[in-house]
Amino acid sequence: RNEILKKEKTLGLNGSISTSLGVPLNSSASGNINLRTDKFNIFNTTGVYYRNGPGKAYFNNNYFPRTFLDENGEPVTVEPQFDQVIENRDYDRQGDGFNTNLGIEYFLTDKSSITASGFYRKGGGEDVTTNRTSNYNDNVVEERIERIETEGEDDSNYQFSLNYVNNFNDNGHKFTADLQYDRGKEEENSLIAEQRTFPNTLILSAEEIVQKQNQKEYLAQMDYVLPIGENAQFEAGYRGSFEESETDYSLFEEIGTSGNFVRNDSLSNIFTYNENVNAFYTQYGNKFGDFSFLLGLRVENTQLKGKVDAENVTDNGPLNLNFDKDYTGLFPTVNLTYELKENENITLGYNRRINRPRHWFINPFPSRSSEANVFQGNPNLDPAYASAFDLGYLKRWKKLTLTTSIYYQNETDAFERVQEETGEVTSNGIPIIRTLPINLSTNERYGFEFGLLYNPTKWLNLNGSFNYFQFKTEGFYNGVDYGAENTSYFGRFSSKVK
Repeated sequence: RNEILKKEKTLGLNGSISTSLGVPLNSSASGNINLRTDKFNIFNTTGVYYRNGPGKAYFNNNYFPRTFLDENGEPVTVEPQFDQVIENRDYDRQGDGFNTNLGIEYFLTDKSSITASGFYRKGGGEDVTTNRTSNYNDNVVEERIERIETEGEDDSNYQFSLNYVNNFNDNGHKFTADLQYDRGKEEENSLIAEQRTFPNTLILSAEEIVQKQNQKEYLAQMDYVLPIGENAQFEAGYRGSFEESETDYSLFEEIGTSGNFVRNDSLSNIFTYNENVNAFYTQYGNKFGDFSFLLGLRVENTQLKGKVDAENVTDNGPLNLNFDKDYTGLFPTVNLTYELKENENITLGYNRRINRPRHWFINPFPSRSSEANVFQGNPNLDPAYASAFDLGYLKRWKKLTLTTSIYYQNETDAFERVQEETGEVTSNGIPIIRTLPINLSTNERYGFEFGLLYNPTKWLNLNGSFNYFQFKTEGFYNGVDYGAENTSYFGRFSSKVK
């Protein structure tokens, strides 16, 4: 989405086909074609994909005796039914889909054009989550339960775009404007089957979940670029995005093992989420001899709104089910470059960023993949903010390019997943633990990376990179220290044959 695939300047009929194959299975094929004349350009891109995504998760919870005072002030100790609960989850995700994009670009003059395009995507898939729970006392398994969630998904999306470009001259002086409307629908149907497998086999009540999501988004953007002299350039613009998603969630619980299901009104709900962002930005760049700079500033206003409609919503503790938040912030950018030689330079950069919570981090109604370990969104989440610094070096030879940098990033009000007791228990007495994202911590990340691009021949391209960093988190929640430090590194390599 948000791309207009019409960048073909050759008159006549042109096209290409591309395919890809990955492990685990991730395959796709696409083709594009365009017909260009002196007055218009018609273009189309169509593709299909099929992928499988396996995954695993592991939970190990330990429970201890709890002592509290009764109504007479006497201490009472409650022993847990199980002192340890271990869950192993296996995920098997399968998805396939089709997409196509059709548009026409009309040349108003030699310097200006208007483009209209439409995009359509249709997808589906099936995800199977198998959750195996072992309940222990004194390191001895007393009960095993298997919970299988089979989820079928069907989604569609269509988008209409209008783009205007006016190149005032050949030196980069131009104005662009974009309008876009996006509409998406998604329906998920899940069946959760559960049985006890030890010490004896017992079929337990099943659950059915129907979740329908409707999403619409409007985008408007304008951008003006003005070169000043030979080495300077000024740019200013506006970008506004307005998004609304409505999630209709219905939970049906089986009566015993009769095959008859009734709706759970305390968890079934309709959650509406709005995210509106208005941003004005400007930047100025100039070059003096071997030194150049680019200074930018963006002022951005974010509105986050949420509303829950439900017949009988259960208590969610401190969570506000309905919220309306408004944030305005300044986001500067500074990039400095010094040319050591014609093919060698060093750079220094700084920028401030915003990380907004997505709707599944905000929806306050819990998942159902596990009875005892549930994930629940947090409507009280605020955006997180990060400041990033980067010092880089680049060197080009005839067939080889080297890039390397050291960097530092500091993020405040970062999202962190914490665990806490809900005060509720499952049907067999296990305390229900929920995982909740909160604005908990301050994160620091610092490290280095380097990359090599090698072109031994015109038809072969080799690209490799390596990244090493340390990550430090600081934060407390309900008296628990969630601070952590870790070291990570990863490498990538790719090759391209033309």
